[in-house]
Amino acid sequence: MKNKSERHRQGMETRRRVLGTAHVDQAERSKSSFDEPFQDLITEAAWGSVWSRSDWQPRDRSIVTIALLAALGHEEELAMHIRATVNTGASREDVREALLHVAIYAGVPAANSAIKIAKNIFDEADGEGTGS
Repeated sequence: MKNKSERHRQGMETRRRVLGTAHVDQAERSKSSFDEPFQDLITEAAWGSVWSRSDWQPRDRSIVTIALLAALGHEEELAMHIRATVNTGASREDVREALLHVAIYAGVPAANSAIKIAKNIFDEADGEGTGS
């Protein structure tokens, strides 16, 4: 393994704290020489430079991230970050409020899709199957 920067080390620590060790370990096992530079970039930039800042708590970053991903229609990443709320401290009510903002500021279709994703994830967490 190549020598990684301190920012990369901090990014991996933050990434594991937010997304969970199992998720990060799977992502690490899945990376190839093709996407390793991309994985290093997001580990350093997103997780090491932004998520590791102390100005906001993980809960706050989680809420903003969920709203942005929902507004942009990035459903896979949105699902990942909704699942991560168990680690960030963002509540289901926080997610709901963020998605209400998405409806007003980014459009009802974006919020509708995001709400379906959130309901499914929360129902799965509660052992209730699908959230349809």
